[in-house]
Amino acid sequence: MPAPSSAIAPVLGHVGLWRAGRLLTPELAAAAERLGFGAVWIGGSPPADLAIAEQLLDATEGITIATGIVNIWTAPAAEVAASFHRLEQTHPGRFVLGVGIGHPEAIGEQYRRPYSALVSYLDTLDAEGVPAHCRVISALGPRTLKLATERAAGTHPYLTTPQHTRFARDVVGPGTLIAPEQRLVPTTDTAAAREAGREFLEGYLRLSNYRRTLETHGFTAADLDDGATDAAVDALTPHGTPAELAAVVRGHLDAGADHVCVQVLPGRQDPLPALESLAAQLGLR
Repeated sequence: MPAPSSAIAPVLGHVGLWRAGRLLTPELAAAAERLGFGAVWIGGSPPADLAIAEQLLDATEGITIATGIVNIWTAPAAEVAASFHRLEQTHPGRFVLGVGIGHPEAIGEQYRRPYSALVSYLDTLDAEGVPAHCRVISALGPRTLKLATERAAGTHPYLTTPQHTRFARDVVGPGTLIAPEQRLVPTTDTAAAREAGREFLEGYLRLSNYRRTLETHGFTAADLDDGATDAAVDALTPHGTPAELAAVVRGHLDAGADHVCVQVLPGRQDPLPALESLAAQLGLR
């Protein structure tokens, strides 16, 4: 049943937690809420039933839960819309549907005319009553950023820097949500941090959409080839003290972001100590 057009616009706050769905637990979501984070973003292309979002919503009281992102090729729009309405009925105004086109390297032959496919997906969400102000689009380039302004509350870019955030703000103008993901490595051990950063970046730097975006906004091919230079690793997966990591988050906000989704690396480690330190530095509580 379509949601009413007056569906509440979710509130994100300035800082959220981004974590792969397979690593998210209801307990971690509840802890993020206690620490003052405004949203929990579910990474890793959650399935259309949005069951994990429901679990996180059930385990928390007011924090917003968002997908970062539902993949349009693997999660049928009508099924996603039905899941959205189920969540909206039980937890009104607390869910943001993030959608995106993923990567041609992962999708294969099905990945054709991605922009048109995304528009068609949004058309189905419209027809099924999913309000534009309750969804975001993973957008990197100007065409998709403009679509995020026209057909959604805004954009959720991944693997970007404040330079791209500044570019995105110039494209979308004021009033459109920009919620970039930001990787953080909570250690002052530079060697260990770079090892963790390279391990994380290894797969991503082979994906054409990320390479194209990074090479357009501050990096050369030589910076990113062969495991990336130390400078590129430090820029893309910054490390340091809690104060230094808080400054990285503020860098996106100063560049025009409304909300920053922090991802603590390495992902296999417990992120809670780093989240506690970051929350204190940013005065989230």
